[in-house]
Amino acid sequence: MNASVTLLSVAILGGVGLTFGILIAVAHRKGLPGCRGFAEAAVRNEVAPAECTVMGEDEREDVAMLLGVEAGEANKRVARLLCAGGSDVAMRKAEYYGIESCGAALAVGGGGKGCAWGCVGLADCAVACDFDAIVMNDVDLPVVIPEACTACGDCVDACPLDLFVILPLDAHLIVQCRCLLEGETATGVCEVACDACGRCAVDAASGLIEMRDGLAVIDYDRIDLEDLAATARCPTGAIAWVEGAQFGAGEPSLVGSEV
Repeated sequence: MNASVTLLSVAILGGVGLTFGILIAVAHRKGLPGCRGFAEAAVRNEVAPAECTVMGEDEREDVAMLLGVEAGEANKRVARLLCAGGSDVAMRKAEYYGIESCGAALAVGGGGKGCAWGCVGLADCAVACDFDAIVMNDVDLPVVIPEACTACGDCVDACPLDLFVILPLDAHLIVQCRCLLEGETATGVCEVACDACGRCAVDAASGLIEMRDGLAVIDYDRIDLEDLAATARCPTGAIAWVEGAQFGAGEPSLVGSEV
């Protein structure tokens, strides 16, 4: 009996080691060093398997069974783009011809866009995404597919302008602008730029939005205060209420994909 218990214990520990070994190895190849720390914390029962964004639901259940814990629940998080300035609404000051890379374009004359803070549109984020969760639309903006996004952060690292953030899927208010210009100077380079009018901060629930350096900043710790009122009087559409996939200005449009 003792020998059977010992063999069962060895098998369970071996299974746990193999599962997390594979996870860590895959994570390392994908450039996700944070997964190693997560795996170690899960073994120590400091985090629930459900909090892993890379594993699928079945894999999380398998890990939970091996560890003898509940898989738990976690709010899905996704990558969000802080720019709605596609080629249809954002002014260009020059055309770029060269390596198809946002980083390369920025190194040559700032990428050619009138807004120095706007998405360059050469898909570094989509190339970096190992889960095919980002596609480019027909106005040269990346669109994140929530169902495919694992919140791994590769797009965050790949964007040379820091235009991606990881947010809970139920965080619906998004300020789709990082431009530090104000008023007509801002809208002169992009029709959907935040012009620093501050109406969203006035209309939102108290403490949800504040103006910093001419930009609306949302306090996502107060996500329960979100409502559509914050978007009602925005003159440019810079602040948007997003359900599911996030699109830029105008009608949602993807090239060769469905969301």
